[in-house]
Amino acid sequence: MSTEDGESSGRPKEFLHRYVTIDETWLHHFTLKSNWQSSEWTAHDEPAPKREKTQEAACKVMASVFWDVHGIIFIDYLEKGRTINSDYYIALLNRLMDEIAEKRPHLKKKKVLLHQDNAPCHKSVKTMVKIHEFGFELLAHPPYFPDLAPSDYFRISKECSLVRHFRGIKR
Repeated sequence: MSTEDGESSGRPKEFLHRYVTIDETWLHHFTLKSNWQSSEWTAHDEPAPKREKTQEAACKVMASVFWDVHGIIFIDYLEKGRTINSDYYIALLNRLMDEIAEKRPHLKKKKVLLHQDNAPCHKSVKTMVKIHEFGFELLAHPPYFPDLAPSDYFRISKECSLVRHFRGIKR
């Protein structure tokens, strides 16, 4: 049995090489002082200086990560005060097309299998029209079934992968 683009549906490797997913996640950022930086000399009978408590939630940013079997295609950091709506998400899909053309040339002649969750901006009529326009095949994501979301496995390694990208962002 073959798919529209002539690939065998019995070959999971071909499926994986066409699979692209998105996950939105909050990144908390703060600067911790090292032990050396936070050490201060005090007299024997003097109390230790009070330190401000670092609040993780004080500084956070929404990251939209598009990735595939080869790694991260691109990351978008949402500007402070903005929300992800259909227009914003469509702009991300346009950027995804540009990034795929540049970083994944093997996908130019193949149908991209796009996996996204059921967020309202992902399922809007405007977004569906754009996905159809790009020729993406949209993979179903059952509602209320997070165990089947491969992008959730990405959360396990986000600290390792995203932190290095995020450090260059000035807020």
